[in-house]
Amino acid sequence: MEAITIKDIARALNLSTSTVSRALRGSYEISPETKRLVMEYAERMEYRPNPIALSLKANRSKVLGVIVPQIANHFFSQAINGIEAIAYNRGYHVMIMQSHENYERELIAVQQALVRKVDGLLLSLSSQTTDIAHLQSLHDKKFPLVLFDRVASALDVPKIIADNYEGAFAATEHLIQAGRRRIAHIGIATYMSITQERLAGYRAALEKHGLPFDETLIRHVGLGQHEIDPIVSELLSQSPAPDAIFTASDRLALGCMTALRQFGVQIPEQVALVGFTNLTVAHLLAPPLTTIEQPAQEIGQMAAERLILQIERPQHKPISDIQKLPTKLVVRESTAGGMK
Repeated sequence: MEAITIKDIARALNLSTSTVSRALRGSYEISPETKRLVMEYAERMEYRPNPIALSLKANRSKVLGVIVPQIANHFFSQAINGIEAIAYNRGYHVMIMQSHENYERELIAVQQALVRKVDGLLLSLSSQTTDIAHLQSLHDKKFPLVLFDRVASALDVPKIIADNYEGAFAATEHLIQAGRRRIAHIGIATYMSITQERLAGYRAALEKHGLPFDETLIRHVGLGQHEIDPIVSELLSQSPAPDAIFTASDRLALGCMTALRQFGVQIPEQVALVGFTNLTVAHLLAPPLTTIEQPAQEIGQMAAERLILQIERPQHKPISDIQKLPTKLVVRESTAGGMK
């Protein structure tokens, strides 16, 4: 059965389409009796407003575009949950796209979001993104835009992130207090905001406790196991070898755990291990992984709130500062025991 329209209701009740439209909106211009007739007929015939027609009339789609590197990533799936919760409560839908850590795909995703007339965009940069001209162009046109987690400092838009510096500081200090002295750090692309912030926190903790910052203990890799294995092998070949590894993500920590096991290294007796994210399975690993918990869902919620504020109050200049949400050290067996 074809969907009933306002014209159909008007024809059936011998009313004008404008009268039916105003009655459905609850306008004070329409009498209570006419409103009742229209609403009862609309309910009986299962009338549903056409969202496309409504969006054209209001010049809004009520859709938020979300572009993330990878939905399968635990952090981003939780952030999306937060975004969707706020969007749903505010009457918005969410269109989710992935860059798959690829700059060109990020460009295409942004273009697709614009073609589909999203009201605003929430975006976390891919690991390949160094040129932000496509986002600067949106900002210059006053298109509502919020960055989260992986951000670009040069872009004057709202940015919502975890406190990466404090999280990395806490992770490194925990290892130092557990007696570790040669702590390696493995991060991803050097130009990324999260990489720089976490490296800075690691370095500050070493400095606080009088330990030297050793460039030979720092590595930057992709996320594939084929890249992590040789990095771990190189670190273990040093003399003396590292007695701990702090990774910039739990995904890297999982790769390190696999590599250490292959090389016959005991965790934590020989090498302690700390990650960053707090995967849902972190406590199920062997050994359970000590990690930094990020407030992913809260980041998504705050990002969505900031975006909707831009959309609904375009006359107000958006707050373009960085909002940092606190992280939490979760201690498990991958750092317990061993050296003291």
